[in-house]
Amino acid sequence: MNKDLAGFLLVPALFICGLSHAAWADERGGGTMELRSNAFTQGAMIPSAYTCDGKDVSPPLAWTGLQAGTRSIALICDDPDAPAGTWVHWVYYDIPPGTQELDEDVDPVEYPSSGGTQGKNDFRKTGYGGPCPPSGTHRYFFKLYALDSELSLPPGRTKKELLDAMKGHIIGQAELMGKYERK
Repeated sequence: MNKDLAGFLLVPALFICGLSHAAWADERGGGTMELRSNAFTQGAMIPSAYTCDGKDVSPPLAWTGLQAGTRSIALICDDPDAPAGTWVHWVYYDIPPGTQELDEDVDPVEYPSSGGTQGKNDFRKTGYGGPCPPSGTHRYFFKLYALDSELSLPPGRTKKELLDAMKGHIIGQAELMGKYERK
C-alpha cells in the first residue's frame, strides 16, 4: 500500500477510535460530553465498594458538556465480557437535564431522590447492581446519553426497551469504562 493511501485511511480510523473513549463530540455543533467518576478513571479498576464484594452501591458519576436542547439524560451500565453475553448492571432514564452528577449510592428504587426513573438490571432488580464477574477481568461501560425529549417510560424498563425508546432522540453521549476482577 502506498504511503498516501495509508495516511488517508489512518486519519479516519484514528478519529473513529478516538470517539470510542470517554468524550464524544456532538455532531450538531454542541459541546463535547465527558463522563467521569472520582472513584476510578477511564480504563482503571473499579473499587470493590461498588461491586458485589463490597457495599454494592453505585459509584459517583459526573458529566459536563451536555448539548443545547437536552431534555433528559439516560444512563446504561453493562458488561460485554459476561459469559452469557452482555450483562446489564444499570438502566436509568428521564434524569433531569439540569443534573450534572449522581452521588454515590443512588437509591435502588423506581424514582430515586436524584430524579429520573430506574429500570431493571439483569439481576432482575431495580437500580444498580455492581460488578460480580464469575472469573477473569471484565469491562464495565457506563454510557450517558443526552436526549432531545423526555421519554416518560414507566419504571422497570429494560436496556432494550430504553434503547428502542431513545432511537432518534440521542443528541450526545459519553462513556466511562472501568474494570473489575474478583480476588
